Amino acid sequence: MTPSDLEGTDRRILELLSVDGRMSYTDLGKATGLSTSAVHQRVKRLEQRGLILGYGATVNYDGIGLALTAFISIRPIDPSQPDDCPDRLRDITEIESCWSVAGEESYILKIRTATPHDLEHLLARIRAAANVSTRTTIVLSTFYENRPVT
Repeated sequence: MTPSDLEGTDRRILELLSVDGRMSYTDLGKATGLSTSAVHQRVKRLEQRGLILGYGATVNYDGIGLALTAFISIRPIDPSQPDDCPDRLRDITEIESCWSVAGEESYILKIRTATPHDLEHLLARIRAAANVSTRTTIVLSTFYENRPVT
């Protein structure tokens, strides 16, 4: 499906839900000019089509003690080994996201820890679990993240 295949009202529903995933069907209906039941049907259809993958809260990571965000690029030490890094790293809960990328590295991980000391220990765990070399970029400030669909 291309963006142009998405009907205008469905796109508007996605925009509204990307700003506030808890928006009621009634409020979605008011914003789109649809009845509550029509909005409910459209949202269910968007979920079934895989255009809405889930709903979640935006967490204040500083507030819960995870003030350090970093991106860790990883590359296998032995490229002849199976490419199973995502599976090997799946249970490391500090890893928020894992993306397969083109370029020198194979994957980029987004992580959150409390302190630089915790990051140092996390890097050792990642290297040991996946037999990879790492390159780390620490985030100093986040100006925007998880921007809504427009």
